[in-house]
Amino acid sequence: MRLNHLAIGLLLAIGLLVTRGQGAELLSGPQPGDLLDAFTVTKAAGAANDGVKVGQELCYRCRMGNRPMVMVFAHQPNAALAGLVKQLDEVVAKNEDKKMGSFVSLLGDEPKKLADEAKQFVESNKIEHIALVVPEEHAAGPSSYKLNPDADVTVLIYRQGKVVVNYALAAGALNDEAVKKIVADTSKILE
Repeated sequence: MRLNHLAIGLLLAIGLLVTRGQGAELLSGPQPGDLLDAFTVTKAAGAANDGVKVGQELCYRCRMGNRPMVMVFAHQPNAALAGLVKQLDEVVAKNEDKKMGSFVSLLGDEPKKLADEAKQFVESNKIEHIALVVPEEHAAGPSSYKLNPDADVTVLIYRQGKVVVNYALAAGALNDEAVKKIVADTSKILE
């Protein structure tokens, strides 16, 4: 009898943990209202007309200043990321008069491999207006940003150096619906 009570208690506790885990929102990086810190990256590919040469080290966040921007941190340069970046590339092109910009920071353990993947990604997806960069803190992104390792993609939509919208997406969550929402939210920095 005592074993049954113990087993029931254990099952209830596991159920409670699973329920909490399903309802918890994934948070990653600076949140709306937060100011963005500077961080050093190396440009790997893309945005040929932004005045930054491939291989140049700089703070892209600083270079873009107070412009309306979309900053993406991603662990996998895959088809889902390509879907997002292609649509952002179109939005940036349409809003050149508003000086909108965007850059994607690829995260991982091997900076040379990340740079090679960035070049391949830009070429195969015909990305013209978005730079792909490798952060100096390439494994987990800039430490001051506190990117969640459970977030496969973190998107920061910001203006005047202040986050307006933040998306933190677990692996597999960057789907057509998420891309549509992210692209729609770029209007919030263009007003």
